[in-house]
Amino acid sequence: MAKVIIGVMGAGKSATPEDISLAYNLGKSIAENNWILLTGGRKAGIMDAASRGAKASGGLTIGILPSNNTKDMSEAVDIPIITDMGNGRNNINVLSSTVVVACGIGLGTASEIALALKNNKPVILLNATDLTYQFFDSLASNQIFLAENIDNAIALIKEIIINVK
Repeated sequence: MAKVIIGVMGAGKSATPEDISLAYNLGKSIAENNWILLTGGRKAGIMDAASRGAKASGGLTIGILPSNNTKDMSEAVDIPIITDMGNGRNNINVLSSTVVVACGIGLGTASEIALALKNNKPVILLNATDLTYQFFDSLASNQIFLAENIDNAIALIKEIIINVK
């Protein structure tokens, strides 16, 4: 049986300190549940924070990199997937994830959420505004979930995984 892969998506350089802290702790919790973490792989924002958190708890991390090298890769990525696809890698991010967790929002994150919903992947919004939730809920209410904190996000992931199997 395939391992559970949790994709954590969020802003890079424009990530807020609050979202970075949440991503780090989310990465830790993902590792503590023996799930694999997948991010965009770069040494920036949510990607780096989630990967560092997972590594701090002994987790396995995958980074789907936009370029043709590992120059800007987070040091906490165990398995780099080098795509040379730029933003096109977003499809790989979401299709390879069992569950997608969006930590905060940015343009790239919004595209990943949309791609996930279009492909019937469950998405958890962590630290999302009401407007962000309402927008995505209006598009796919049966696939979008709102988490108020890390514990809530982990509980939702567990519930989703049971229903996916």
